[in-house]
Amino acid sequence: MTKIIIAIVLFISSLASAQNVGLTVKISGLKNNTGLVQVGLFNSEGTFLKTAYKGISSEIKSNSATVTFSNIPKGKYAISAYHDANKNGKLDTNFIGIPKEDFACSNNAKGKMGPPKYEDAKFDLTKDMKIDVKFND
Repeated sequence: MTKIIIAIVLFISSLASAQNVGLTVKISGLKNNTGLVQVGLFNSEGTFLKTAYKGISSEIKSNSATVTFSNIPKGKYAISAYHDANKNGKLDTNFIGIPKEDFACSNNAKGKMGPPKYEDAKFDLTKDMKIDVKFND
């Protein structure tokens, strides 16, 4: 009986993991190779640009970087990336909140009189995917 239960649990686990996919993000257009690029993956409008579902940092080479998110459930997501030139782990802003470090979002989403909106940056992740995020566009 125990063997049957273990087999069922393993089967269900394999089905659940089969629903997960990978996302590779190629970041280009950075001004220089100083510091890191910080990339956040967001899974809801309420957390967009506040609390990333997953985050990865990467070194910059030839003014670009590539990061890969693994084992992500299928769904709607948005990417935000910023050039952490001083490696302090945060997007530096001026006294009124305007970013002093470059940033970019998926779908080349731009804000009008404020940050980009989740609706403009979101995309459907239904299979293993590669997307481009371009700085300075």
